[in-house]
Amino acid sequence: MSVATSSGKTPSGPSDFRRIVLLRHAKADWGQEADHERPLAERGRKDAPVAGRRLADTGIPFGLALCSTAVRTRETWKLAVHELPERPRTVYEERLYEASLGEIIALLNEVSDEVRDLLVIGHNPGMHALADALAGEAEGDALARMNRSGFPTSAFAVLTFTGSWKAVEHGVGTLVDYWNPHS
Repeated sequence: MSVATSSGKTPSGPSDFRRIVLLRHAKADWGQEADHERPLAERGRKDAPVAGRRLADTGIPFGLALCSTAVRTRETWKLAVHELPERPRTVYEERLYEASLGEIIALLNEVSDEVRDLLVIGHNPGMHALADALAGEAEGDALARMNRSGFPTSAFAVLTFTGSWKAVEHGVGTLVDYWNPHS
């Protein structure tokens, strides 16, 4: 049995097909806390479960979630994960906080090839930059929708590619879906 992408392309083998979902944290509060310690704002606490339900609607069985250690990303994940049919193994990764595009790609290159479906909960500009950099192709109007909205809080992008996580680099993927709670 082979796995086909929504574009109808059949990867070279089921074990080579990978999906990565990039979720930007929900809206954070601008209190007196240090940036890393900023909690979610009221809107963020409302949007995070909605994003979780929409992630559940994708039907993607996440094998691993990498989440920044910032308070707002951890709170987003805590509210979103309850909407998923199964909780994936979660790793809180401090390197995602304030990570550059190159640092995020290097982190993805460390993911075990046993993981087929990966969720990354992080920050902008990194999430938008990564989605844009990996998307060598796009299906439908996903790229136009992402570029129009600029990857706001609680937005996510779904990309597919074939090969090893060690081979993740610019242009390897296809942007197959993009969602934000305010469009």
